[in-house]
Amino acid sequence: MILTVTLNTALDITYRVDALRPHASHRVREVTERPGGKGLNVARVLAALGHEVAVTGFAGGATGRTLQDQLLGADGIRDALVPVSGPTRRTIAVVDAASGDTTQLNEPGPLISPAEWTAFQEAYEHLLASASAVALCGSLPPGVPVNAYATLIRAARSASVPVLLDTSGEPLRRGIAARPDIVKPNADELAELTGSHEPAQAMKDARRRGAHAVVASLGAQGLRALTPDGTWQAPAPDRLSGNPTGAGDSAVAGLISGCVEHLPWPQRLARAVALSAATVVAPVAGEFDGPTYERLVREVRVTDQASAA
Repeated sequence: MILTVTLNTALDITYRVDALRPHASHRVREVTERPGGKGLNVARVLAALGHEVAVTGFAGGATGRTLQDQLLGADGIRDALVPVSGPTRRTIAVVDAASGDTTQLNEPGPLISPAEWTAFQEAYEHLLASASAVALCGSLPPGVPVNAYATLIRAARSASVPVLLDTSGEPLRRGIAARPDIVKPNADELAELTGSHEPAQAMKDARRRGAHAVVASLGAQGLRALTPDGTWQAPAPDRLSGNPTGAGDSAVAGLISGCVEHLPWPQRLARAVALSAATVVAPVAGEFDGPTYERLVREVRVTDQASAA
């Protein structure tokens, strides 16, 4: 069982409009509502790939109840969310059909009490006993300690469970020092962490800070991985039109599933890039277009950067 952790879960609401214009009234053509937050998006992609998944984090209030009700119909996903008194947040994505661009509005999340954080840690350590890998994803809700991910990484390492970290800012800085197996920053997060805007150097710095392997999302350049086994580059396919929300989460699903399946790094990266691109053309986050994925996973050519140097 793969465990995904979403401390700041959300109910994702997607509006589709003909064209988004500031200071104007809009007629919404289509509305979709899904359980969300980065780790829940990862979980849905993993389940679609055939993996057994458990999701944990916090859920509270009427929004949290709606989120959990919708999880009941998600095949292959076990709900292990921990109840809290505050309401789960909502995220609003407005998709402009004319341009294909998406505008995202994210609420901050519920205030988590010390007792609720302690209850979560106890539930998490229990889940680790049956986990083959764990993905720690997203932002921290108010009240959760900034070193939360470092604490969770150390617990996973004590249980001999591989752990992937996908977050940003100070939680990433604290978390990477706890020595996660994989970190997956984007270019901006990597530069903020290390102070370097040169990806190759920044990735080396990130590994020195504690990460076993660093996989960076570099926009049009695709994914670059710096690992103990080597360095690889997986180029992004030509730009696809659609909703990019959740594309990075699908890449995480590709990486963590490849870890569990013991795939070589080039195959992990090809899967991650193909899933990410196939998510852009899917209607909502946490889904991917199957035919696009099957085509791209065969077409992505991963290069060994040591050989290319």
